Amino acid sequence: MQKLNIGRLDLNLFVVFEAIYREGSITRAAALLSLSQPAVSHALSRLRERLEDPLFVRRGRDMVPTPRARELILPVREALQGLQGCLTNVGGFEPAQARRTFVLGLRDGLEARVLPPLMQALAREAPGVDVQSLTVGRRELATSLAAGRLDLAMDVQLPMDADIRQAHLMDVPLMVMLRAGHPLAGASLSLADYLAARHVLVSSRRRGPGLEDFGLAQAGHHRRIALRCQHYQAAMATVASTDLLLTLPDMLARDLSPPGVTVMPLPVRLPPLSLYLYWHVDQDADLALDWLRQRVLASAAQA
Repeated sequence: MQKLNIGRLDLNLFVVFEAIYREGSITRAAALLSLSQPAVSHALSRLRERLEDPLFVRRGRDMVPTPRARELILPVREALQGLQGCLTNVGGFEPAQARRTFVLGLRDGLEARVLPPLMQALAREAPGVDVQSLTVGRRELATSLAAGRLDLAMDVQLPMDADIRQAHLMDVPLMVMLRAGHPLAGASLSLADYLAARHVLVSSRRRGPGLEDFGLAQAGHHRRIALRCQHYQAAMATVASTDLLLTLPDMLARDLSPPGVTVMPLPVRLPPLSLYLYWHVDQDADLALDWLRQRVLASAAQA
């Protein structure tokens, strides 16, 4: 491959490259960039020619990156983020004039707590700022932040690399949800009855204990998981029509409870659920992201 002179290369081609990599689709990349699909295809063809690599191959409806594209994406994103930070910070960040889309990593249930007050604040202060919320697996969280696929993420306390910053958001107590006509409803729930009951566990993993199960195990207790599902709303709907019990954060019980359920205190002392805000160290100098972090922290404080 010939050595390329960056002065002769249109840097906008890398903006298109990053969008296709992020979206996995020329059509979606075109929509993201507000360009026509032929314009994005033409830009990709030019970059393919200059780099002497296909960069993406079509697999079904997806554009799958080649090894060369995977090698390029991180330095390309770092360069684009650095340039964006320089341009954003010239003269400071003016929320009222900002035009930008931020990508947040929020797990099931956190959207209902964080997004309403955050979008209210953006409507008042930064009407040109848009937000995209994604669910990202915990194993991919640090990589997604480093690669720029996420601007911020919220989750429980996790072991992170030194280049991932974190700030404590809140501590949330755990509660027990059961249907209103459940035999255990209406009186204080005993630990013996809680452990003897059948439970719902909300988890994106196929196996393994939930966070509350770690606390129970440390106290020498074990419960039976009769249903393992992915989303709290599905778990709550199931609890409303069965005798299963659901252990969940207090704020989710308050935000998402369907009709026909009741919420009771957990009959054993377990540590509260500690939630943290995460971002990559490279974003420290981005005034726009610093502004967004403050708004997210303020939204969480309303919990």
